[in-house]
Amino acid sequence: MFEDVALRALFLSTLAGLSTMIGALIIFFTNGKNEKLISASLAFAGGVMISVSYTELIPNAMAYFGIDSNKPLATILMVLFLALGIVFAAMLDKFVPHEENKETHEAKHENLYRVGFISMMALALHNFPEGIATFMAGFDSIELGLTIALAIAFHNIPEGITVALPIYFSTGSRKKALGYTFLSSITEPLGALLAFVVLRPFINDFMLGIIFSLISGIMLYIAIEELLPSSKDYGYPKIALYATFAGICLMPLTMMF
Repeated sequence: MFEDVALRALFLSTLAGLSTMIGALIIFFTNGKNEKLISASLAFAGGVMISVSYTELIPNAMAYFGIDSNKPLATILMVLFLALGIVFAAMLDKFVPHEENKETHEAKHENLYRVGFISMMALALHNFPEGIATFMAGFDSIELGLTIALAIAFHNIPEGITVALPIYFSTGSRKKALGYTFLSSITEPLGALLAFVVLRPFINDFMLGIIFSLISGIMLYIAIEELLPSSKDYGYPKIALYATFAGICLMPLTMMF
């Protein structure tokens, strides 16, 4: 019985994670390197990350830190670990080379690949605790696990777009775009597996609060420092602005399901 329940929870986490690949299918409906679409996709990705941070990660972190019992302390802890996430992302940024202050086609090409790679890393980190949460919910209740898995699946679809398009446009390879998107999605079932094998006895609210705060800082840094500035490099600032708003507005709607 224990094994059946665990397998069910792992299955739900895997399904939720792999739904990211649905978003990646957009690369089969676009040909060539459309700079308007590149600008829109980068801005959309930035909007998605900002929205996920403020509507999902930060509220969850506050809840796990005990907002009901001590709101000021929960806020301080969330901000502290969010700031640590920003610092970590800035340090990581220095290890991924990029071209600065160059307007050449080659520089844009290299930076677009870099943005796709960093987005993949950020979403992989984001999906990891989601896998843990889906597993724990599915382990306790099939109804709750299914509800959470479906909600995560719906909002993983736009995340697949944010990874696949920059990689596809920078490399021209659908195989690489799908591969990078798969890497970002597979961390969800890996998180579930780790929760089952190792972490289940040790996971607590404080640990989850730290994880969600750190990841919100990482995603905000990437959105503000990488994605939004890069979206304007192609000369379509209004398209980038509208796409940012679209990403911000879409993510809360996906949680309605």
